[in-house]
Formats: sequence, C-alpha cells, structure tokens
Amino acid sequence: MADPKGFLTTSRQEWPRRPVEERVRDWDEVYVPGALLPIIAAQADRCMDCGVPFCHQACPLGNLIPDWNDLVARDDWRAASERLHATNNFPEFTGRLCPAPCEAGCVLAINQPAVTIKNVEVAIADRAWEEGFAAPRPPDRLSGRTVAVVGSGPAGLAAAQQLTRAGHTVAVYERDDRVGGLLRYGIPAFKMEKRHLERRLGQMRAEGTKFRVGTAVGRDVGADELRTRYDAVVLATGATAWRELPLPGRELAGIHQAMEYLPLANRVGEGDLGVSPLSAAGRHVVIIGGGDTGADCLGTAVRDGAASVTQLDIYPRPEEERSEDEPWPTYPKVYRMSGAHEEARDLTTAPLADADARLFAASTLRFVGDAAGRVSGLRLTGVDECRRPVPGTDRTLPADLVLLALGFSGPERHDGLVDQLGLVLDGRGTIARDRDFATNVPGVFAAGDAARGQSLVVWAIAEGRSVAAAVDRHLTGTDRLPTPIGPEDRPMTA
Repeated sequence: MADPKGFLTTSRQEWPRRPVEERVRDWDEVYVPGALLPIIAAQADRCMDCGVPFCHQACPLGNLIPDWNDLVARDDWRAASERLHATNNFPEFTGRLCPAPCEAGCVLAINQPAVTIKNVEVAIADRAWEEGFAAPRPPDRLSGRTVAVVGSGPAGLAAAQQLTRAGHTVAVYERDDRVGGLLRYGIPAFKMEKRHLERRLGQMRAEGTKFRVGTAVGRDVGADELRTRYDAVVLATGATAWRELPLPGRELAGIHQAMEYLPLANRVGEGDLGVSPLSAAGRHVVIIGGGDTGADCLGTAVRDGAASVTQLDIYPRPEEERSEDEPWPTYPKVYRMSGAHEEARDLTTAPLADADARLFAASTLRFVGDAAGRVSGLRLTGVDECRRPVPGTDRTLPADLVLLALGFSGPERHDGLVDQLGLVLDGRGTIARDRDFATNVPGVFAAGDAARGQSLVVWAIAEGRSVAAAVDRHLTGTDRLPTPIGPEDRPMTA
C-alpha cells in the first residue's frame, strides 16, 4: 500500500452530490462533476492491502481491488485501468449502479467506514476514457465461428465483448430500437447518463461486434433459424416478467408497472417523446415496492413534478448499523438513503412517510377508484415482522398514479423463444442450465437474470464473462477466457 497509515489518518469521504434543488430540475447525474478526482487518491490510500482481501470474495467479478487502489494512490492511472479492466468489462456501469457488496466485505469495515471502492472504480473508468486507455481491442484473427447473443443488457454485452475479442463473429439481437436493455430504458439518466453506454457500444462496434436492433427472437426471427445460422446461441434476455399485485381494484386505470413508467421517461430523454404519456406531473404517486426500481421511480416522479410521492416497503425500517445476524463480511440490510430518497426527504414529497418518502412495514389491501374507473387511492395496513396486519393501522392514501415495483419472476414467454426452443425451466421459472451454462438444447447457453433470476449489474457482467468462456470452450475445446463465477454461485450470506 502507498500509505501504511492511510486507514488511520484519513476518514471516508464520498463523491458529493449536487444540491437537491438544482439536480431535480434536470436529468443529469446527481454527483458534482469533477469533485471526485481531488479526493480519490487519499481515499484509495485507506486500503490496507489485506493479506486476505475479502473484497475479492464479495465481488463476483473478483475485481483486483487492492491492486488498483494502490495504483491510484500512486497516481498510475494507466496501470490501474489495466488491472480494473482485466476483470470488469464495464466499470463505468458498476461504479455508478452497483450497490458495492465489495465495500461490505472490506476488512476495514469490521470497525470503521469501508474504503470507497465504488468511487475509486468509477474514477479509474472515467479517467481511462479521458486518457485514451480504453481503446478498442479487436482480435488479431477470426476463428471462423459465429455466435448470436440474444439480449443487450450487461450480461449479453459482456458475453458479446469477450467472445468478439476471442476472435468469434458475434451478433447481438435486441428487440428494442436501441441497444442496452435495462441500462438503456430501465435505469434513469440521473443514475447513469446514456453517454457512458454509447461510448462503450462504440468501442464494441470498433472491435467487430454487430448489433441487430428491433428484432425479437422468437417473433421476428425464429429460434430454429437462429440455431441454424450460428454455431452457438447465448440467451441473455433478462428476467423481465414483472410480478403482479392481484388485489381488489387492480383493474382501475392509473395503476402501472414500474417498467411501463420508467422506459417512457427514458424515451423522453432520448428525444423520442416530448412528454411521457405516464408523466407524474401534478399527480399523487404511490410506489409499491421498496427496492432499487422503486427508488428509480421515486427520483423520476420527483423530476416529473409530482404533487406527492410515497414509497411503500413491506419490510420494517432497517437499523443504521449491521445486526449480529448479518455479520461481516456479508452484505447487510441497513438503512440506506439513495439520491432519490434524499431528494424526497428534503422536498417533503410524502408528508405521511416514516422517513424520506418511505412508509415501512406497510402492505396494500386494495385499490380505491372514482366514478370514472380511475384509481383515487389505496387502502393499506401496517404489518409486523411476519407480514401479519396490525389491528388499528388501516388507512387510505390518496393516489392517482400507482406504480408497481415488485421485482421480476423470470424471462418473458410471449415472444415464443422459450417454447420454440423447448427450453427447460427450473422451479423459479428461469432457464435451467448445467455447470457449463448450457441449456437442454445443444449449442444454446443461458446467462444473466434469465437463468440466475433477478440480480445485480455486477453479477450480470460476471455471468456474461463466464458464459463467454463456456461458449469459447464449446467452440474451440480450449480454456482461454476467465470464468469468474459458476452458474450455482450465490452472494455470501450468514
């Protein structure tokens, strides 16, 4: 380590966010531009270069975190970029979107605030682009083998880049009109501006990866046709079958899935629409679901100019510190405040909320409608730790826009891809595969949320890298690409 006493002399300092009143008036990223670089070398110096770095184990990519922390502290950005990109195809994505399980596994976090690993990562990634360290890496020669990747989210893109660099001819099929999957239309620009995605796609195109947009495999192109045309097929379609809330009143107008609302807001940012047809402007919004997707809806509704926004979380409010039931180095369920929650708190978007915009330990009983058949409110109740209703806690919240952010159950079926291929699904409704990421159909592999189930961006990239290694091994009979995880690997838990 560059400074053996850095973790003793330097306190944790994170990338500062822009003032709330300023950032809710635009869709730019919430952080102060240029404010990270002056503090990041000292923050990297807090890394203790542990003999057994648990941050490696906590990160499914196996990122070489102490290595690039030390290099940043020594101002060697080129070498830091090389070490970072050795394990992560898209650190500018993970540095902005990943909840940083590596920081929960930081040895310093046993009794001090962890190293700001995520901030160091994004600083390296951005510096790499600025300094030209992220040049395209086309293969020296082509293998003569072809691969189709279905889906252009982080898993599909990582698989495509790895296989292209290995010399295979890769085409990525995306049913939407632009590449990126949830990175494009699910993640709001205030969390990650689309220029970061476009820059990486430009690198991939320069390396030789081909993209086929507006093409739904199973509908526009038959699954059997794809198998005939390519030597291998990778399914990385994501787990986009959203979970429903079948309660009385669900048929009322004004109740929508989060993934109906967020893509339209992103299309406004892309210039496709002047105003979203589901804009929250002037409306009383209730978001059902306490996860990241719900927080994305919250930040979007605030920027839309909603009259009020409340987020319901069925779980009780977490503690400020990790509990004894979630010991280090597991990723603990503690009270966290995203940029969107900070905005809601400061702007008082939900006067009845427990904290920021959230009502904890709250469960919806039914939806209430008006004479025109539109939602006008929802009836909820408080629940105990076992989700049982607490007597005397029923109340009604006004709502003329309700967003369901309840997660996803597996890949969608309506395009016909699963049925046309005759894929076997597991008990969770995700695509079954063996230890080599292969499905029951010869030459067809599965990766990402479609097979793992709903997970984090860092796991999706690890899946993409691992399935690429399996496909390359299938095509060439050799082990040339890294396999950071196996299909059955899961995050560390107590």
